[in-house]
Amino acid sequence: MCYVVVLEKGKDGSYSAYVPDLLGCVACGDTPAEARRSIEEAVALHVESLREHGEPVPEAAAETFTLRTA
Repeated sequence: MCYVVVLEKGKDGSYSAYVPDLLGCVACGDTPAEARRSIEEAVALHVESLREHGEPVPEAAAETFTLRTA
């Protein structure tokens, strides 16, 4: 399954990542690469936990697009 991951740069220069389709699945890092590695691990653990507890794993439903403003 392929989930959308949102990666944001914070005011302090760190990075955070979250998955809109997996409520509460978040990670952070000092660099984009570190945040990406962390969210990959977080998604794997999140999905594993859902399965272990007999809860449904949400389908990937989020979509992305780029909006340019004048």
